[in-house]
Amino acid sequence: MKIDLTGRTALVTGSSSGIGYAAARALALADAAVVVNGRDERRVADAVDGLREETGSTKVTGIAADVATAEGAADLVGQLPDVDVLVNNLGIFGAVPVFEVPDEEWVRYFEVNVLSGIRLARHYAPRMVGRGWGRVIFVSSESAIQIPTEMVHYGMTKTAQIAVSRGMAQEVAGTGVTVNTVLPGSTLTEGVREFIADRVGRDVPFEEAERRFMETERPTSLLKRLIRPEEIGNFIAYVASDLSSATTGAALRADGGIANTLIP
Repeated sequence: MKIDLTGRTALVTGSSSGIGYAAARALALADAAVVVNGRDERRVADAVDGLREETGSTKVTGIAADVATAEGAADLVGQLPDVDVLVNNLGIFGAVPVFEVPDEEWVRYFEVNVLSGIRLARHYAPRMVGRGWGRVIFVSSESAIQIPTEMVHYGMTKTAQIAVSRGMAQEVAGTGVTVNTVLPGSTLTEGVREFIADRVGRDVPFEEAERRFMETERPTSLLKRLIRPEEIGNFIAYVASDLSSATTGAALRADGGIANTLIP
């Protein structure tokens, strides 16, 4: 199989690092014109430079905008009216006991993790329908179907993404546009590295910290290791391509078998 996105424009939110960066890289290697997004102009510019160097693509650009706000989303779509592939990757997470999460944190998690993607899909998906082709991808998590006790507020937003994605897929049925969620498992990003250090201890060498974390907090993993960002990025590139044309309205697991269930 050859993933070829020549002539397609792809926007990846939250792509200055982590899974978003890996997805942008995979899409650029498939010859898409990739737009990197993040809040910080310097970090976005650095990501663009890095991706151009790593992929050899001259079609990587960036837009700094906070799409977790209505104003930021409007700014982005004003600069980028149309895309063929929308990857809603922006997200935040953190461990807080559920009865200690205040109202404002529930709202903030929903705005960043869910509403950011809704705003962009609401703008771009109807335009994709008008052209008869498009891909909307929400980057959810295995936490959507196996709620982590230490991050219930996060898991709630990931479940909401699946519901929104399915509903949008139903709305665009038969148009050539697909809408799906990708469910990564615990992935080795800088944010997860910090999360594990907080959970296991900062004095523990990371290789050992990873082993302990997987053994004690993610024991159902069949990989028995953290997923690498490029593994998720490659999967997103497939979902973004013509090769995935029969897949829509789906919650697609790339979780290393962490979710102990047959069907998400």
